[in-house]
Amino acid sequence: MEKELSYKEEIVRAMEYLALDPRVLFLGQSVAHTGNSIYRTLETIDNDRKWETPVFEEMQMGMSLGMSMADLVPVTCYPRWDFLLCATSQLVNHVDKLETMTRGIFSSGVIIRTAVGASKPLDSGPQHTQNHTKSFETMLTNTKVYLLEHKSQIYPAYVEAHQRATREKRPSLLVEFGEYYSH
Repeated sequence: MEKELSYKEEIVRAMEYLALDPRVLFLGQSVAHTGNSIYRTLETIDNDRKWETPVFEEMQMGMSLGMSMADLVPVTCYPRWDFLLCATSQLVNHVDKLETMTRGIFSSGVIIRTAVGASKPLDSGPQHTQNHTKSFETMLTNTKVYLLEHKSQIYPAYVEAHQRATREKRPSLLVEFGEYYSH
């Protein structure tokens, strides 16, 4: 009988699946160096596939869009929603609307990872624990939003996001729950 995987282990499994595609690159803060929970979900990925970025969220999203237009599949990681807010203009006005703006000439296969920050065992405060999923679902017209509330949703959602990115060149936003990384 196979052991049931934890929430974090399901994310690791999904990241390993994505890494099977040589076009996939992982970028963001603490993807190659420890510093937040996302790092622990990418430890099994070869460092050659990870691009560590400074704190420049909007530029990171712009870079991800450019990578996608060059037929790479960026998995752009924002440790918490509160960091992704800094990239909202690039996400809402460029990544999400590229196909419409270019009348179908270009489209974007960006995969965006973020998380609702954990409030247990330590509450990191309101600027790190907000959930903006509903607001972004309203703003985004071409980006599919996945709210990963249960571990059984994780792997299928990332497989679908990869298919959207590679077959349809459509962006996806996957919202994890940092509080569950230890479960």
